Amino acid sequence: MKQDKKMAIIVIVLAVLLAGAIAYIAVEKYNASQTQKQLSIFQQGMQAGYEQAVLQIMQQAATCQAVPIRVQNTTLNMIAVECLQQMQAQAGQG
Repeated sequence: MKQDKKMAIIVIVLAVLLAGAIAYIAVEKYNASQTQKQLSIFQQGMQAGYEQAVLQIMQQAATCQAVPIRVQNTTLNMIAVECLQQMQAQAGQG
């Protein structure tokens, strides 16, 4: 009888430990998937921001005006090559 009781306690303890381990693994997997999902959304937002910035630069450059681009303490003025070619052609005709 005592042997059966000890065996039942051991089985119960092992079952509880197994359930705890399974729950821990499930929570870790869920958290990892949520983190991956958030990272993916963040990366998509960054990509959309980059695309929007480049689009704005292209639209401003198409007006044949210099477009100032600032990064930290450096500024670069950009102008579309087509505008320079137009200016050269007009200067050559005039």
